Amino acid sequence: MNKRYQIDILLASEYPEVVAVWEASVQATHHFLKEEDIAYFKPLILLVYLKAVDLRCVRNEQHSIIGFLGVAENKIEMLFIHPKALGKGIGKTFVNYAIQQMQATKVDVNEQNQQAVGFYEYLGFKTISRSELDSLGKPYPILHLELMR
Repeated sequence: MNKRYQIDILLASEYPEVVAVWEASVQATHHFLKEEDIAYFKPLILLVYLKAVDLRCVRNEQHSIIGFLGVAENKIEMLFIHPKALGKGIGKTFVNYAIQQMQATKVDVNEQNQQAVGFYEYLGFKTISRSELDSLGKPYPILHLELMR
């Protein structure tokens, strides 16, 4: 099922719903993270990170958020899809939107999230550098990718 998804702007009042999607997505795809890491990041997502990006979302037929995208300074900073909505073209729709409408040309990906690395490579991104630690100094290597079209 690859239908056309409507990309909407998010309201600050919807941040708790966005965090719920983030947590469900991370639980399903970031198997390398510890529970305490997820608990550490959760309030940061809600109180800091969502405010630092230009946010968009996709909603299901019930108007619930099933995925979201955050872009800042030509970089995809966050892209999370609810596990029940994976594999339906939402991620690709978001990336194409980010490139065409938000001028995104960069993304950082956890090296251990091979599914995400492969996804971005498939869409034309290439690794240009690697950091041993994430931006908070945690031992999760980050790949820095750029669009090569």
